[in-house]
Amino acid sequence: MNVSPVLALAGLAAIGLLATRLPPVRWRHLTSLDLVLAAGGPLVLLGLVLGPGIDLINRPVLGALAPVAALAIGWIGAAIGARFEWRLVRRIGRGTWLLTGLSAAAAFAVVTLGAWLLGRVVPALSAAWTPRLPALLTLGAVAAASGPGAVTLVARAVGIRQSVTRAFSLAAALETACGALAFTVPLALHGPHPLAWLVFAVGSGALVGMVFLSLTRLRPARADVGFALLATLLFGAGVGYAAELSPLLVCALATALIVNASPRRHAVRRVLADWEHPIYAIFLVVTGALLTLPTLWILVAVPLLAAARAAAKWAAVRYGSVALHLAGLPPNIGLGTIAQGGAAIALGLNFFITYGGEGTGAGGALLTTIVLGVAAAQLAAPPLIALALRRTVASPAAPVPLTPATAPAELRANAPVDWPR
Repeated sequence: MNVSPVLALAGLAAIGLLATRLPPVRWRHLTSLDLVLAAGGPLVLLGLVLGPGIDLINRPVLGALAPVAALAIGWIGAAIGARFEWRLVRRIGRGTWLLTGLSAAAAFAVVTLGAWLLGRVVPALSAAWTPRLPALLTLGAVAAASGPGAVTLVARAVGIRQSVTRAFSLAAALETACGALAFTVPLALHGPHPLAWLVFAVGSGALVGMVFLSLTRLRPARADVGFALLATLLFGAGVGYAAELSPLLVCALATALIVNASPRRHAVRRVLADWEHPIYAIFLVVTGALLTLPTLWILVAVPLLAAARAAAKWAAVRYGSVALHLAGLPPNIGLGTIAQGGAAIALGLNFFITYGGEGTGAGGALLTTIVLGVAAAQLAAPPLIALALRRTVASPAAPVPLTPATAPAELRANAPVDWPR
């Protein structure tokens, strides 16, 4: 079926606008499947039906809509970068940095090694995850990343109090930043000069951020912030797509510069939040249309890699907190950031745009692996986050306070989190 890219774009825009009309999520008494649905599962399935199902959104149409996908990836990267304002980042304790870094590094190493071993044992997986080395490194980078929004969704559904939810969201944001940084390695391998690619990507991010600062200084009216931000992210995503950089990385660096240098930082975050639902809807539908399953072994590999990721995060934080002499943390606290969201899928879609040349089929199987892995993480997150806050039954004499103490400020330097008993 031949469909005009303009009509496909109009359909995606309509889906994005309809997503803003969906009823709000009721946090209490949600099952794991409900959380997958609330995180956008139906939109991925819709893309799967419109793409491989009835071939309405076919590969030529998707190729024409690649800049739209790049903008969606860039928007997700911008939301990540907007969290890293230096005024707040410098107040994060050293222990938090070290534990989240250990957790991300352990997940990256274990999943990369596990995927390599699975490829050696099952040749069909090795043939599906191509190019070999960049695909393995991308799986590791996605495993290192978490999802601040997904973690917050799960924590609220489980009934965790707000101070602990903020702490989990902070840890998830730091781990996601680690995953995005690790993702630069497989992307840099695509070009002939990896170091030059990295310098160009960082310079492009700085340039895009300066474009926004220039636009807002020329037109200081508050109403122009949304237009200036949209134009900036269009420029950043376009540079990232056309120059075979990462739209996610370029836009993340740009917004990190913006929130640190612009007095409009709060308005920027508000615009990013206001457009989050329609952008995510378009992004998830496009992702669903790109899914492919060349071998059923992917369905076996996904739970194995998800279990390896959870075990690595648990072990890294449990024994890392002991080595760093961080007292007062529950032993299973590393499981609190298992949930993943759009950022992890954005890494997979970015890989597809970079390596999935026309007719090669590269990246589709890897994107399917990542999407299924994110769904598995979301399904397992509620019981695991409840386990993360459960202390060992070692001192039954210690009473549980009926009224919890006031939680410390989330980003206060070296402040311990008031974990519930």
